[in-house]
Amino acid sequence: MNKFIVIISLSFLSISVFAQREKPKNLPKLDQQTAHFGYSLGLNMMDFVIRPSDNFLISTPHDTVYAVEINRYVGFNVNMIANLRLAKYFDIRFLPGLNFGQRMLVYKHKKQGELRRHSMMIESAFLDLPIMLKYRAERINNWRPFLIAGGSVRIDMASQKKINPDDMPKIRLKPFDCYYEVGMGVDFFLEYFMFGIELKGSWGIFNTVAYDNTQYTEYFKRLNSRMLILSFHFEGGKIDKIKWWD
Repeated sequence: MNKFIVIISLSFLSISVFAQREKPKNLPKLDQQTAHFGYSLGLNMMDFVIRPSDNFLISTPHDTVYAVEINRYVGFNVNMIANLRLAKYFDIRFLPGLNFGQRMLVYKHKKQGELRRHSMMIESAFLDLPIMLKYRAERINNWRPFLIAGGSVRIDMASQKKINPDDMPKIRLKPFDCYYEVGMGVDFFLEYFMFGIELKGSWGIFNTVAYDNTQYTEYFKRLNSRMLILSFHFEGGKIDKIKWWD
């Protein structure tokens, strides 16, 4: 038994040593660059956080919305990347781009005692202007985990498109919103570029409903946007060799 324990312990020790063995590093100068650029492609899922008004059930007892459900769909996003190195483990990143997606609001509607369901598809095309602080862990051979936190200003360029007056229900969203964002990911140093996988959550701060005194907008006390974003980053390139510290 003692020999068996010794053999198992030596095996695990050998595996650990092999896993930590130094390998040739790809893009060794990328970590020291003051700035680098790239682009990002990804998928998103847009959502709403609904806070109903306190008196919506009694405001119009014979013709009222008594519940709203959200159907979610997968969208996509395209961003440019400008990365500036602040310190050994910290970068600041600006990722201007576009986010495309859609959400469906399904109204459970009661009219003269009859239950009905009406739906409205809300399509969004956001001009996305995020600024993120990135904490990079110590590089392990050719990969490195990271955490991100920051905020974004988003302008919905599709929010003001014309709505057919005959289409019911209908609501209009405000075009401007600010978001706070947190996430995590991993960077992989390949031979010619750095490939990153990032997952982040994004939560809108402002109420996005443009009120028009109809039952479809009076239902909402607040309607906040939120997003889940999976991004694939492609970064690299030589800018300079300036170091900000010894």
